[in-house]
Amino acid sequence: MIDTHTHLGQLRFDDPGLKPSDLLRWMDKNGIEQAIIMAVEVPEELDFFVTTRELLKMTKRHRDRLHPLCAVDPRHRYPGRFQPLPIVKMYIDEGCAGYGENLTGLPVDDPMQQLVYEACDELKLPIVMHFDSWINRDKKGLPNFERMLAAYKNVKFIGHSPHFWREISAKVPPKIGYPKGPVVPGGRVDELLSKYKNLYADLSAGSGYNAITRDPEFGLAFLKRWQDRLMFATDYLAKGQHTPIIEHIRTVGLSKSAFEKITKKNAEKVFLLP
Repeated sequence: MIDTHTHLGQLRFDDPGLKPSDLLRWMDKNGIEQAIIMAVEVPEELDFFVTTRELLKMTKRHRDRLHPLCAVDPRHRYPGRFQPLPIVKMYIDEGCAGYGENLTGLPVDDPMQQLVYEACDELKLPIVMHFDSWINRDKKGLPNFERMLAAYKNVKFIGHSPHFWREISAKVPPKIGYPKGPVVPGGRVDELLSKYKNLYADLSAGSGYNAITRDPEFGLAFLKRWQDRLMFATDYLAKGQHTPIIEHIRTVGLSKSAFEKITKKNAEKVFLLP
């Protein structure tokens, strides 16, 4: 199994975070072979940064199992003067497996954000996208994100977090959170996955787990329907963190082929793994 969304280092003031040895022990305990690790290079959401350079150093001895992603803050320098392409290319050359996590507190289609998408498009990279009321903000139905999917076809966009996964249902609640109850068919996630072959999604955190368990029958059908585009992930970032997606993905009733795609093969297709 490949966990496509994890973290290393101290991100919160009241938690020391994970060292590589902590993450590897947890992976061994849970039968996870490899992990994709997010860089955090923007001030939104968390207390501290864990930069791409730090991740490259922390994972250097374990690059057979721990694969860092790179990230930049697109708000660097004066507007219009920052060019992320050479920086992102340098990080990929140094061993990063893609771009993420995009946690920037800007509209999803902001021109500064689009410089990052242009870089990822030129380099044909995956990019992990977090959506909420401030980060990569968009309207209900994700219309501006759809414009980015259409404009940057070489980018493999990976949807994640509450404002992405609430769109699994055609009935979308007004507030951020984990919606309860039956999923109304015809949600935007299904629609966008149908329309754009460069859209993927990870099942991490409470949002991903909630999306496929709030309506078990719909959730299993969704996993089967999009088995070529979904990826197992936990968003593991602290010792003792509850990660029910691990047991769920093993016991929900997937065929062997679908299970292998979601837990490993799709990640091998999407990320730049050695």
